[in-house]
Amino acid sequence: MSTLNIHDAKTHFSRLVDRVGAGESVVIAKAGRPVAKLVPLSASDAPAKRIGFLAGAFAVPADFDTMGQAEIERQFGGA
Repeated sequence: MSTLNIHDAKTHFSRLVDRVGAGESVVIAKAGRPVAKLVPLSASDAPAKRIGFLAGAFAVPADFDTMGQAEIERQFGGA
């Protein structure tokens, strides 16, 4: 595990991310004192995909865009 100061980490951030992505852990120090640790994400650490997580949980009625139209017209004097 290597240690870099903040300036070097900012200057070489893309390379640093490549190294961490390849499995290396890196400590970032401020004024010589370790303050952060970059470690590679494992597949289990990655955020879960949430698209479609409610699929099939409910149905949108076919008349969704006109639901309550009579009541709205009554309250607002619609045309």
